[in-house]
Amino acid sequence: MAGRGKALRKWGLRAAGSAVALGLIFWFLPREAIIEGFRRISLPLFLGTLFIFCCAHVAAATKWWWLMDRPIPFVTALRAHFAGLAANLCLPGAAGGDAVRAAVAHVSMRDGPRVAAGAIGDRMIDLVALAILMLTGILLLGGKHGGNPALALAVAALVFAGFAAALYLFPPLARKAWTRHSGLPARALVLRLSDAFADLARKPLRLFGALVMSTAIQTVLVWLSVRLAEAVGVHLQFAAWLFAWPLAKIIATLPLSLGGLGVRESSLAALLVPFGAAAAPVVASGLIWQAVLWLAGLLGAAVLMASGGGLILRGPAAEENSP
Repeated sequence: MAGRGKALRKWGLRAAGSAVALGLIFWFLPREAIIEGFRRISLPLFLGTLFIFCCAHVAAATKWWWLMDRPIPFVTALRAHFAGLAANLCLPGAAGGDAVRAAVAHVSMRDGPRVAAGAIGDRMIDLVALAILMLTGILLLGGKHGGNPALALAVAALVFAGFAAALYLFPPLARKAWTRHSGLPARALVLRLSDAFADLARKPLRLFGALVMSTAIQTVLVWLSVRLAEAVGVHLQFAAWLFAWPLAKIIATLPLSLGGLGVRESSLAALLVPFGAAAAPVVASGLIWQAVLWLAGLLGAAVLMASGGGLILRGPAAEENSP
């Protein structure tokens, strides 16, 4: 009960963060312009965006499954991935969806450290791909336009450093610390987790392939966002979007809101205004993008229910091995 209460408080705080962000957006920006942006999106464009978005997530599920060396049937991996999308509807942040995806996979694998290493590695590869897109946008812009390249470079450096630390520093340091000090908690779990990360680090071709796939998927998602934005009247060079969209997405992962709602839209508008965009249409296209995310989550819930319903882990073995 204490854990459930803590989770509810965390959810409530992030919901409040989204409410405040949205309140500020609709307070400072012309509501009529935002609503007019909604009206400019045709149903075929919206449904086409939703379809391609779901196809991109099938590719993302394939990438995650392949990164873990295909330890479960692909259908199970696909079910787990879309269960994660469904969890994003009610759990705070992308980490909640990742945890549910890992839990569904764990039911079949029964190897918590390997599942956790795959989930964290997959998420960090996505962040590296976003950093690559940011840097590509900066290079294509050539410093001739607005924006905040210093912030993007700092975020990219942190992402690259975190990725390298997780794969190449954590395994030897964790093994050394937990082997030398036997009194440290969760010794067996940490040692197995460090082994799983070390095993992942020994497969550079697989990491590179996953990074290429992730970069391609994120580029498609940027393109989808640009299509929505152009329909509502935002016309900018693609390089500006390559710079701003990944940075806004990374900012939205901070534990301030529900799935970045409100924070992502305001960040994207702030990053694109220096390039000549009007804030209200950018926010409108961002909120429409949120609708795509939520509908994809509902589809994930439908897939989960159609393929067996919920996820239940019973017994001490399940608790001991859970990631």
